[in-house]
Amino acid sequence: METIERKHESNSTRIVLGIILIAISALLLIDNFDISTIHWKRYIFTWQALIIVIGLLIVSKQESRITGIILIAVGAFFLLAKFYPLPIHIGKLIWPAVILLIGISLISTSSHRKNRFNRSVTSDDIIDDVNIFSGSEQQINSQNFLGGKITSIFGGSTIDLTKANLAPGSNIIDVLCIFGGAKIIIPTDWKLKIETVSIFGGVSDKRKMPATTTANKNELVIKGFVLFGGCDIKSY
Repeated sequence: METIERKHESNSTRIVLGIILIAISALLLIDNFDISTIHWKRYIFTWQALIIVIGLLIVSKQESRITGIILIAVGAFFLLAKFYPLPIHIGKLIWPAVILLIGISLISTSSHRKNRFNRSVTSDDIIDDVNIFSGSEQQINSQNFLGGKITSIFGGSTIDLTKANLAPGSNIIDVLCIFGGAKIIIPTDWKLKIETVSIFGGVSDKRKMPATTTANKNELVIKGFVLFGGCDIKSY
């Protein structure tokens, strides 16, 4: 059931991205042939439009809709200011809006994690690593690792899972890397799936794969959002 939901979520992201690209193409054609009096290029290739696109992609992922809606609202607000002059100085709102976004995002994802891990587990079974303008290194020794959350904003983290064992089924790590990165070290024989949305960044499996792989029904799933950052999956 969980696999079907993840496939549906992945298809939704592809559909949203396809619609966005088609809309951008249509607006560029309208602009090139002077069909409209609005010069769309002035609005498409802006940081405001980029934030809206990022928000739409995040909304398509069921677990991060609050963050996506906030991004869309912030981007639309500042884009609207290009059409209609607002009675406030827009520049004074940019950084407060960004900080507000980060704060609400952290609160919303924290609430989601509480709902997801509502069973009895130890603190070592779940990772909750937050680095903002900082870095950290952790070694997890759990024999029933369930996943968790890694947040790196203008920072980075290294998570060593080589001495851990996965819990039965799918175990999800949600990554949020904005101008930051994460390195996750796992055994070479772990079954791994990467289901992230990456813009000007990426998530890479750089493990040294063994000559023969063992059958492992349990899996680690890397989900989340990467913007101007990266996440590397490595092994010793």
